[in-house]
Formats: sequence, structure tokens, C-alpha cells
Amino acid sequence: MSFHIFKHDGLVFRGRDTGQGPALLFQHGLSGAEAQVADISPSTGFRRLTLECRAHGPSQAGPFESMTILQFAEDVLAFADTRGIDKFVMGGISMGAAIALRIAVIAPKRVSALVLARPAWNWQAAPDNMQVFQEIADFVEKADRVGFSKSAITKKFAKHAPDNLASFNKLFDRADLPTTAELLRRIAASGPDVTKAQVKAIKIPTLVLGNKRDLVHPMAQAETLATTIPKAKLLELAPKATKRDLHLKQFREALNDFLKQQGNQQ
Repeated sequence: MSFHIFKHDGLVFRGRDTGQGPALLFQHGLSGAEAQVADISPSTGFRRLTLECRAHGPSQAGPFESMTILQFAEDVLAFADTRGIDKFVMGGISMGAAIALRIAVIAPKRVSALVLARPAWNWQAAPDNMQVFQEIADFVEKADRVGFSKSAITKKFAKHAPDNLASFNKLFDRADLPTTAELLRRIAASGPDVTKAQVKAIKIPTLVLGNKRDLVHPMAQAETLATTIPKAKLLELAPKATKRDLHLKQFREALNDFLKQQGNQQ
């Protein structure tokens, strides 16, 4: 499966390094793992690397205060270093998009192109759309699945964003619920720690992917990033909430086309 154990900062991580060709470093979202990225990755032509972040997959959590997008970005860069990858296309989904944005700003000489898929952040910390995780964390910490099923959150998201709700419900299946609760709180309060001016200064080709009927990843966040980054292209995908298979198909096709364009320009 091309999984690699990666030791860094006193912790043990798991990362995926698969395929051959130009490097694509692509990160999963909050509570996701490598499999989330595998669903949308091109099958051939690229070497794809994904680090399972702290407290994701089998990667160790470490101290709670290290659960930030800033630290996750440092971990990802360290993983790239240990795999011998100096330059790469950087991308991610949701939290992974925030990590990717951070890396594009702090390591511009290493990032040749950027993919921001269903972004939940732009440059601001603790956006309103992420605050629902602060409330969910209380239910998760108490393992109160029944209480959550009767909550106002469940009622609202069942009506307006059922795909988000499905992800929320999976949180109760995680092995360490107290750690999961702390992860949710800290990432919801976090951000990529970049400024609008720094985002506007990103000069590399950028693909921004958004979809509607998604309260955690509002289309407005994708639109804001696409209008701020000079070389960004915005594509709206079919809603994952109602057309999951089509959404994933369009995602794979858009990513594959974008990567091929970057390869042709090298």
C-alpha cells in the first residue's frame, strides 16, 4: 500500500507515498485520512504523498496545544523532506486546503501549483462556518450520540447539508473521543495564519474547487480565495450532499486536467 512510518517531533506518523512522476502533496480534511485523498487522486502519472495529520489515522496526537494548522503544515513539510521531495504541487481538502494555503505562503519556492478543494478557511482564523465543531465537541467528549441525534445541529444539517451531517456522525466512531473533542475545538479555533496580502501575493497556478449545499465548506470561501489569488481558477462541483458519485468524478477529472496542464508547462 506504500504506507510509510514517519517519526518527527517525538511522534510517530503514517504517510502514503505512491505512484511515479511529478510530486503531488495532498492533504485530507479534519477527521479524515489518506483514504479521503485516494478517492479523488489521479490513478497514474503522478507521485502522490499524503501525511495523516496528528490524531488522524494511526498518527499519534501529541500534546493538545500542537493541534493547529500551523503545526500540521510543519509536519507535512517534514514528511516531504524525509521522502526526498523538494518541489511539488500542493493541495488539500477542507482542513487540508488550509494546510496547503499555509505551505504555499511559507514555502513558495517549493510549491509549483496549488489546489484548494472545498476550503473551509480563507486567511481568517476561527471562521463562523467552523464554529459548529465547538458544539459538536461537547457531544463527542461525552460520547452522547443520542443527544446529538436530537440536537438542533442535527436538525439543521439534515435539512441543509446532509453530507456534513454524515461526517459529524462518524466522529462518534473514532477510538479516542476525548482527544477527538479536543482536536475539533482546537482546529475550529485555528487558521492558516496568513494575511490577505500574502494570499494575494501567491503567483502560482491555483485550482479552487467548491460546491453548494455545504455549510462547513461554503461556496463563498472558495469564491473569496479564487478572486484573491491572481492565477486562480474556480470550478463548481456537483453538490457532494446529493450527487456524491458525480462530485467525486468531477473532482478527479478537474484535478487530473489541472495536473496535466502543470506537467505540460514544465
